[in-house]
Amino acid sequence: MSNDIRRMSYFPAGVQQDIKSSQTWLERLDSERMNESRNPGLRLQAAAVALLALSTWCSRAGGSGPVNEKGAFVTGEYRNLFVETGHSPREISNRLQIAFRQLFHGDPRLQAVYFPAGANANGPLAFIHDINSHDVRSEGMSYGMMLAVQLNHKSEFDALWNWAKTHMYHASSTHPAFGYFSWSLTTNGLPNDEMPAPDGEQYFAMSLYFAAGRWGSGTGIYDYRAEAARLLADMRHRELIQGATIKGAMVAGAIFEPNLKLVRFTPDTANWNHTDPSYHLPAFYELWARWGPAADHDFWEQAAKASREFFHRCTNPRTALTPDYANFDGTPWAAPWNPRAADFQSDSWRTVMNWSVDWAWWGKDAAERELSDRLQGFFEGQGVSSCGSRFRLTGEPLRSEHSPGLVAMNAVASLAATQPRARKFVEELWNTPVPTGQLRYYNGMLYLLAWSHCSGEFRIWAPR
Repeated sequence: MSNDIRRMSYFPAGVQQDIKSSQTWLERLDSERMNESRNPGLRLQAAAVALLALSTWCSRAGGSGPVNEKGAFVTGEYRNLFVETGHSPREISNRLQIAFRQLFHGDPRLQAVYFPAGANANGPLAFIHDINSHDVRSEGMSYGMMLAVQLNHKSEFDALWNWAKTHMYHASSTHPAFGYFSWSLTTNGLPNDEMPAPDGEQYFAMSLYFAAGRWGSGTGIYDYRAEAARLLADMRHRELIQGATIKGAMVAGAIFEPNLKLVRFTPDTANWNHTDPSYHLPAFYELWARWGPAADHDFWEQAAKASREFFHRCTNPRTALTPDYANFDGTPWAAPWNPRAADFQSDSWRTVMNWSVDWAWWGKDAAERELSDRLQGFFEGQGVSSCGSRFRLTGEPLRSEHSPGLVAMNAVASLAATQPRARKFVEELWNTPVPTGQLRYYNGMLYLLAWSHCSGEFRIWAPR
């Protein structure tokens, strides 16, 4: 036993790197008593001490509470909801790869959202195109990178990252968006708006950490871990900078509100006193509390807790619907440029994915399961296969069209849901074809994210 316990592969992939960095754990493992003793009693005692050390370290190193022993971070096990509803692993894998190939390499007129765009000194370039809005968005670029790393497509990942760093990133220390990415550009790399949308920054950072874990970091812009750490530091610490943008003079600072520990809608000070519920990603923050810059581990731990609490403030008590935009106290916020932002709209669809994945990975807030049950209960009442896509938070329908993106997000809710109805939502996603046509960008990205989560292929990759 004493020799076997040294094999890191005996532990979940998500904690192997963390175990290596635990001084207490290493001291226990290196003791003569554990490594050499032939006494079965002492070997058993040593193993117990080692496991206790691991448990103690996991609960204190960047966690906002005891880690649930069933969470994927600890177990390394990810539910395959499609298998649970009776589908074969081979068919599931084939369907997932077909969806990726269609959205990344399908017919460019009707299917693809991924487009190669030449090369520069760093290698090939490519972008994710929002066909309907005729632009390239940091949201889609970062989703594309996340999907590429989760499905093991390094060339696509690097091409997207190269395009983002070449055209979207602000490297000038005098620009208000220094350290961030323009949220919207033309396909030839000209900005439509130079301010960031923080969902992009967060997915960029998380996908880079996962790339460092899955493939290892390279050099230059492909030093994935260093790039992720730099972005985290800016999101947390960026000082105020006043300067010119294509929309006039602006002042911008950090993406996270320092006292509330909540992500802002934008770092632009004129619009930063509210948030977007779908930007809250506590499952990611828990990882940053372990892998990010050491000085900020406590901050990310607290940010995870703050976002979990925010979910309960911003969800309707009957429907669990969330607004597109909200004040930090959770009340809906209607923007002058988006008067329907106080309602459940396309941004809002994603919020259930965020709390459901948080539960699946960490298991720290059982009330997240109640949120998924409540939301699926509402949509079951609307008709799982025929519900609309936009609602008032109290449940009155605003638009009746059926959207694959919403189907996708409601299926991910099943990772946390406890009721038998959850199977209906997974099966509805299974029966939904890969999005095509004019609206394939947003629907397609959410569809592929959901397929990755529901098939158990969206995983934690600890950086090397």
